[in-house]
Amino acid sequence: MSSTDAVTFWDGVHAARPATDSPSPNVRLTETVTGLPPGDALDLGCGNGGDALWLARQGWRVTAADISAVAVERLTALARTHGVHDRLAAVRLDLRTAFPAGTFDLVTTHYLHTPYDLDRSAVLRAAAHALRPGGRLLVVDHGSTAPWSWNQDPDVRFPGPREVAAGIGLDPAVWTVERADAPRRVATGPDGGTAEVTDHVLLVRRTP
Repeated sequence: MSSTDAVTFWDGVHAARPATDSPSPNVRLTETVTGLPPGDALDLGCGNGGDALWLARQGWRVTAADISAVAVERLTALARTHGVHDRLAAVRLDLRTAFPAGTFDLVTTHYLHTPYDLDRSAVLRAAAHALRPGGRLLVVDHGSTAPWSWNQDPDVRFPGPREVAAGIGLDPAVWTVERADAPRRVATGPDGGTAEVTDHVLLVRRTP
Protein backbone atom coordinates (compact mmCIF):
# COMPACT_ATOMS: atom_id res chain seq x y z
CA MET A 1 0.00 0.00 0.00
CA SER A 2 1.11 3.56 -0.63
CA SER A 3 2.61 6.02 1.79
CA THR A 4 -0.55 8.12 1.33
CA ASP A 5 -2.68 5.21 2.58
CA ALA A 6 -0.51 4.81 5.69
CA VAL A 7 -0.56 8.53 6.44
CA THR A 8 -4.34 8.65 6.03
CA PHE A 9 -4.79 5.66 8.33
CA TRP A 10 -2.56 6.97 11.13
CA ASP A 11 -3.88 10.52 10.82
CA GLY A 12 -7.34 9.02 11.32
CA VAL A 13 -6.23 7.00 14.36
CA HIS A 14 -4.76 10.07 16.07
CA ALA A 15 -7.56 12.43 15.07
CA ALA A 16 -10.11 10.01 16.59
CA ARG A 17 -8.31 10.10 19.93
CA PRO A 18 -8.92 13.09 22.19
CA ALA A 19 -5.99 15.47 22.41
CA THR A 20 -4.50 15.89 25.87
CA ASP A 21 -2.52 18.77 27.35
CA SER A 22 -0.25 16.45 29.31
CA PRO A 23 0.19 12.97 27.78
CA SER A 24 1.81 10.45 30.10
CA PRO A 25 5.11 8.74 29.28
CA ASN A 26 5.27 4.98 28.95
CA VAL A 27 6.32 3.27 32.18
CA ARG A 28 8.95 1.14 30.40
CA LEU A 29 10.65 4.34 29.27
CA THR A 30 10.67 6.03 32.68
CA GLU A 31 11.92 2.92 34.50
CA THR A 32 14.73 2.51 31.96
CA VAL A 33 15.87 6.11 31.55
CA THR A 34 15.50 7.54 35.06
CA GLY A 35 19.00 8.04 36.40
CA LEU A 36 20.73 8.16 33.01
CA PRO A 37 22.59 11.36 32.13
CA PRO A 38 20.61 13.36 29.54
CA GLY A 39 21.91 13.42 25.98
CA ASP A 40 20.42 13.16 22.50
CA ALA A 41 17.35 10.96 22.12
CA LEU A 42 15.33 9.71 19.18
CA ASP A 43 11.69 8.67 19.63
CA LEU A 44 10.46 6.55 16.71
CA GLY A 45 6.69 6.51 16.29
CA CYS A 46 6.19 9.21 18.90
CA GLY A 47 2.37 9.05 18.84
CA ASN A 48 0.77 11.39 21.36
CA GLY A 49 4.18 12.63 22.47
CA GLY A 50 4.17 11.59 26.11
CA ASP A 51 7.61 9.97 25.91
CA ALA A 52 9.21 12.81 23.96
CA LEU A 53 7.84 15.46 26.32
CA TRP A 54 8.99 13.55 29.39
CA LEU A 55 12.49 13.13 27.96
CA ALA A 56 12.72 16.83 27.09
CA ARG A 57 11.62 17.77 30.61
CA GLN A 58 14.42 15.57 31.96
CA GLY A 59 16.93 17.59 29.94
CA TRP A 60 17.25 15.36 26.86
CA ARG A 61 17.47 16.85 23.38
CA VAL A 62 14.77 14.95 21.53
CA THR A 63 13.98 14.21 17.91
CA ALA A 64 10.47 12.72 17.74
CA ALA A 65 9.36 11.13 14.47
CA ASP A 66 5.95 9.89 13.37
CA ILE A 67 4.23 9.18 10.06
CA SER A 68 1.13 11.08 11.19
CA ALA A 69 0.98 14.82 10.57
CA VAL A 70 -1.75 15.03 13.23
CA ALA A 71 0.58 13.53 15.84
CA VAL A 72 3.50 15.74 14.82
CA GLU A 73 1.45 18.94 14.82
CA ARG A 74 -0.03 18.16 18.23
CA LEU A 75 3.39 17.40 19.70
CA THR A 76 4.91 20.55 18.24
CA ALA A 77 2.18 22.61 19.92
CA LEU A 78 2.61 20.71 23.20
CA ALA A 79 6.37 21.33 23.18
CA ARG A 80 5.70 25.07 23.06
CA THR A 81 3.01 24.85 25.74
CA HIS A 82 5.38 22.97 28.04
CA GLY A 83 8.31 25.28 27.29
CA VAL A 84 10.57 22.58 25.82
CA HIS A 85 10.40 23.54 22.13
CA ASP A 86 14.12 24.35 22.23
CA ARG A 87 14.87 20.71 23.14
CA LEU A 88 12.19 18.87 21.18
CA ALA A 89 11.81 18.69 17.41
CA ALA A 90 8.86 16.72 16.04
CA VAL A 91 9.18 15.59 12.42
CA ARG A 92 6.85 13.74 10.07
CA LEU A 93 8.69 10.80 8.58
CA ASP A 94 7.81 7.47 6.94
CA LEU A 95 10.21 4.86 8.30
CA ARG A 96 9.60 2.69 5.26
CA THR A 97 11.58 5.13 3.12
CA ALA A 98 13.70 7.27 5.47
CA PHE A 99 15.44 7.32 8.85
CA PRO A 100 16.33 10.38 10.96
CA ALA A 101 19.88 11.62 10.49
CA GLY A 102 22.35 11.86 13.35
CA THR A 103 23.63 9.76 16.24
CA PHE A 104 21.98 9.35 19.62
CA ASP A 105 22.55 8.31 23.21
CA LEU A 106 19.06 6.82 23.34
CA VAL A 107 16.69 5.50 20.70
CA THR A 108 13.28 4.51 21.96
CA THR A 109 10.30 3.05 20.16
CA HIS A 110 7.07 1.93 21.77
CA TYR A 111 4.52 -0.22 19.98
CA LEU A 112 5.86 0.28 16.46
CA HIS A 113 3.17 -1.94 14.95
CA THR A 114 1.32 -1.11 11.74
CA PRO A 115 -1.11 -2.78 9.32
CA TYR A 116 1.10 -1.54 6.47
CA ASP A 117 4.28 -3.11 5.16
CA LEU A 118 7.24 -2.12 7.31
CA ASP A 119 10.58 -3.88 7.58
CA ARG A 120 10.81 -3.48 11.35
CA SER A 121 14.06 -5.40 11.61
CA ALA A 122 15.69 -2.99 9.16
CA VAL A 123 14.34 0.01 11.08
CA LEU A 124 15.56 -1.34 14.42
CA ARG A 125 18.93 -2.26 12.89
CA ALA A 126 19.28 1.33 11.64
CA ALA A 127 18.33 2.53 15.14
CA ALA A 128 21.05 0.38 16.73
CA HIS A 129 23.63 1.67 14.26
CA ALA A 130 22.56 5.25 15.09
CA LEU A 131 23.62 4.77 18.71
CA ARG A 132 26.77 6.38 20.01
CA PRO A 133 29.13 4.16 22.03
CA GLY A 134 27.39 3.41 25.32
CA GLY A 135 24.01 4.37 23.91
CA ARG A 136 20.85 2.32 24.38
CA LEU A 137 18.03 1.12 22.12
CA LEU A 138 14.74 0.50 23.95
CA VAL A 139 12.12 -1.45 22.00
CA VAL A 140 8.77 -2.00 23.70
CA ASP A 141 6.20 -4.06 21.81
CA HIS A 142 2.73 -5.31 22.53
CA GLY A 143 2.66 -8.77 24.05
CA SER A 144 -1.14 -8.81 24.23
CA THR A 145 -4.11 -6.99 22.70
CA ALA A 146 -5.62 -4.15 24.72
CA PRO A 147 -9.37 -3.47 24.41
CA TRP A 148 -8.64 -0.09 22.82
CA SER A 149 -6.08 -1.32 20.29
CA TRP A 150 -6.70 -0.56 16.61
CA ASN A 151 -5.81 -4.20 15.91
CA GLN A 152 -8.34 -6.61 17.37
CA ASP A 153 -7.34 -9.60 15.25
CA PRO A 154 -7.62 -12.62 17.61
CA ASP A 155 -4.98 -14.46 15.57
CA VAL A 156 -2.33 -11.73 15.78
CA ARG A 157 1.05 -13.02 16.92
CA PHE A 158 3.43 -10.96 19.05
CA PRO A 159 7.12 -11.92 18.64
CA GLY A 160 9.02 -12.10 21.93
CA PRO A 161 11.94 -9.78 22.67
CA ARG A 162 14.58 -12.45 22.03
CA GLU A 163 13.00 -13.14 18.66
CA VAL A 164 13.03 -9.42 17.87
CA ALA A 165 16.70 -9.24 18.86
CA ALA A 166 17.52 -12.21 16.64
CA GLY A 167 15.72 -10.55 13.74
CA ILE A 168 17.82 -7.41 14.08
CA GLY A 169 20.95 -9.55 13.82
CA LEU A 170 23.39 -7.36 15.78
CA ASP A 171 27.01 -8.33 16.35
CA PRO A 172 27.25 -9.33 20.06
CA ALA A 173 30.78 -7.94 20.11
CA VAL A 174 29.32 -4.47 19.49
CA TRP A 175 25.82 -4.60 21.00
CA THR A 176 24.74 -6.25 24.25
CA VAL A 177 21.18 -7.28 25.16
CA GLU A 178 20.69 -5.83 28.65
CA ARG A 179 17.03 -6.77 29.01
CA ALA A 180 14.61 -9.10 27.24
CA ASP A 181 11.45 -9.93 29.17
CA ALA A 182 7.65 -9.76 29.15
CA PRO A 183 6.34 -7.91 32.22
CA ARG A 184 2.63 -7.32 32.83
CA ARG A 185 0.99 -4.11 33.99
CA VAL A 186 -2.38 -2.38 34.28
CA ALA A 187 -2.69 0.11 31.42
CA THR A 188 -5.10 3.01 30.88
CA GLY A 189 -6.60 3.50 27.43
CA PRO A 190 -7.52 6.74 25.60
CA ASP A 191 -11.06 6.59 27.02
CA GLY A 192 -9.86 6.14 30.61
CA GLY A 193 -10.61 2.42 30.75
CA THR A 194 -8.05 0.02 32.22
CA ALA A 195 -6.86 -3.47 31.38
CA GLU A 196 -3.97 -5.79 32.23
CA VAL A 197 -1.54 -6.01 29.32
CA THR A 198 1.80 -7.62 28.55
CA ASP A 199 4.79 -5.68 27.23
CA HIS A 200 7.65 -7.24 25.31
CA VAL A 201 10.73 -5.28 26.37
CA LEU A 202 14.10 -5.34 24.61
CA LEU A 203 16.98 -3.12 25.76
CA VAL A 204 20.20 -3.16 23.76
CA ARG A 205 23.37 -1.23 24.56
CA ARG A 206 26.17 -0.37 22.18
CA THR A 207 29.60 -1.21 23.57
CA PRO A 208 31.19 1.91 25.12
